[in-house]
Amino acid sequence: MNIMDMNGNNEECLVCKAPLEYLTEEVEMECSICHKKEMSRTRCVNGHYICNECHTQGMADIIGYCLGEGSKNPIEIIQHMMTMPFCHMHGPEHHVMVGSALLTAYRNAGGEIDLSSALMEMQKRGKNVPGGACGFWGACGAGISTGMFISIVTHATPLTNQQWGLSNQMTASSLSAIGTIGGPRCCKRDSYLAILSAIDFVKENLGVEMTRPQVKCIHSEKNNQCIGARCPFKA
Repeated sequence: MNIMDMNGNNEECLVCKAPLEYLTEEVEMECSICHKKEMSRTRCVNGHYICNECHTQGMADIIGYCLGEGSKNPIEIIQHMMTMPFCHMHGPEHHVMVGSALLTAYRNAGGEIDLSSALMEMQKRGKNVPGGACGFWGACGAGISTGMFISIVTHATPLTNQQWGLSNQMTASSLSAIGTIGGPRCCKRDSYLAILSAIDFVKENLGVEMTRPQVKCIHSEKNNQCIGARCPFKA
């Protein structure tokens, strides 16, 4: 089995901090924390594997935080989430965080939603997007999360008309912004790009204006694959 990619640094594995490696095909792996067995392409070079559930343990705290948050700025909201214990430099938690930050800011900016039920739905949907989707599916989970956000606030289903279209257009807009920058992945950069795309999209299509700030990254020293000057948020 060939290895597609291997990181050259040592801050990746949640167990031993060794670099991650990505395999060309899925194999059965046992989570080093809960010992659940499942198929995956990702492990560290020492053989440790962490399932999505263990990787995102504690993510339910998002709901309580968001329900008490009054900001109209989804970047500010997600930046606070990034300081919470469940959030790592990279990981599938961002697939929930992006949509949750947008739902919260949308409600605070005048969007008419039941935030509690919307956040719970965002958790259910976002958790279904696995880590590595950006490379293996060709669709970054942060971008997908913005489409989920639009789907939730417009009550889209596979049989709706305008709502269905808006949800897919939102995902496409986010993925275009993310893909234009290029890889390798950075869950922080991609989350910011997705949220900024959503702020503009919502203003134009739903008439709700969330706060759109200037973003400066403070995470580059923690990211072994930081793209440096190519990043639009380079401080």
